[in-house]
Amino acid sequence: MKKQKGIVLFFSLIVLVIMTVIGVALAVNSTQSMRMAGAGSERVEAMASAHGALDSVISTNQGVGLANLTGEFNAGTMLGVTSTITPLQLDDVSCQRSANANSSNLVSCRRSEISSVSTFGRNDMGRLTVIAGVEQEVLTGS
Repeated sequence: MKKQKGIVLFFSLIVLVIMTVIGVALAVNSTQSMRMAGAGSERVEAMASAHGALDSVISTNQGVGLANLTGEFNAGTMLGVTSTITPLQLDDVSCQRSANANSSNLVSCRRSEISSVSTFGRNDMGRLTVIAGVEQEVLTGS
């Protein structure tokens, strides 16, 4: 009977080691999950910032600002996002969308592309770009 008392201690130590290994594995898995969730939230935040900067650039430069654009224009940095406006064509073209079609051809359009670039992540290694096309109606020949 005295020989069996050591066996219970041995099995309890083995169970303790197994429980410790499981606990460490769960802690490592939890840490990795937190890192991945943080990276996902940074990407969502960068996307929201890029869309906000894009909307801001469009509202700031609407009308005459976009109609008189002659070359690539750096719209500045807003919300940590760099925005650029690039004319797709320097001359007037026919409008793709027109509510009032007419044969006199008084209204034409100027097309521009607005891109907003946001960086995120460790050492700003992630890069997210949002691009929108804008068609500004102008009087033909102006």
